[in-house]
Amino acid sequence: MTEYLGYILKGLGVGIANIIPGVSGGTIALITGIFVRLINAIKSFDISAGKLIISGKWKEFAAKTDLYFLVAVFSGVIIAIVLLAKIFGFLFDNYPVYIWAYFFGLVLASIYFVGKRIDHWTISVIIFLILGTAIAVILSFFNPATQNQGIFYLFLCGVVAVCSMILPGLSGSFVLILMGNYQLVAIDAINNRNWEILFPVAIGAAVGLVAFSHLLSWVFKHFKDQTIALLTGFILGSLNILWPWKKATYLTNEAGDFILKNGEKIVARYASVLPDAMNAEVWSAIFLVIIGIASITVLELTALKEEQPN
Repeated sequence: MTEYLGYILKGLGVGIANIIPGVSGGTIALITGIFVRLINAIKSFDISAGKLIISGKWKEFAAKTDLYFLVAVFSGVIIAIVLLAKIFGFLFDNYPVYIWAYFFGLVLASIYFVGKRIDHWTISVIIFLILGTAIAVILSFFNPATQNQGIFYLFLCGVVAVCSMILPGLSGSFVLILMGNYQLVAIDAINNRNWEILFPVAIGAAVGLVAFSHLLSWVFKHFKDQTIALLTGFILGSLNILWPWKKATYLTNEAGDFILKNGEKIVARYASVLPDAMNAEVWSAIFLVIIGIASITVLELTALKEEQPN
């Protein structure tokens, strides 16, 4: 029971990360030591697993798919997403600098802890590190698309976002922002239990999760150091997204007038800026950056302790 309670708590961490733009649930899974097991469990859902269900061999099915582990982790993920969507919406509306500062520290520390998993630094590993950083930086400067409620587009959002969620360093929520559907899916639909929006996204996520887990597992097996270097680069490049001090740019029409939704301007993107002065808000934000670094350090040390034989 204690073991699976721990998996639920780690699932909560993954779920919290998944609703924060710029923070990767895959990163949390990686640094808490459940990433490889999670990928292996997901990819075990294949034809042979389906045959076990059809034949009623539930115990064999549960053993093959590591079902109880998956149920514990995804229970935590779902609890976090459902319960914290409103909370994070409130915090981002009222205390954006503090929230971004905490997650900036969290991701900053994860660069070291993910990167240290590289066993051998070679030329190819360094190239993949630079490539991952460049890709993440380029993505951070993309402008988002417009909101789209089409069923196929929502299905595609689920596929793309979930692949990003299980890929350490790349934020599924940030991908939803680029696709124009973050507010629609991650905030409005979840808070309002809008299943017309959530159902096609969930189907896309399930399909993408199983398909992508096979590819990711194969890549990790054959190109471990290069893959981790690429992911470390993703994390490094995403720091620009998480910089606490931002200036909003709003969507406008061809005439230059602001486009409004429910009477409010729609944010197109955020540009990172320096704080105006070293005031109390800045010092508080720096403190929260340190807290974020400490949080990841504690998680990593805990995961390391669990991995060591007794």
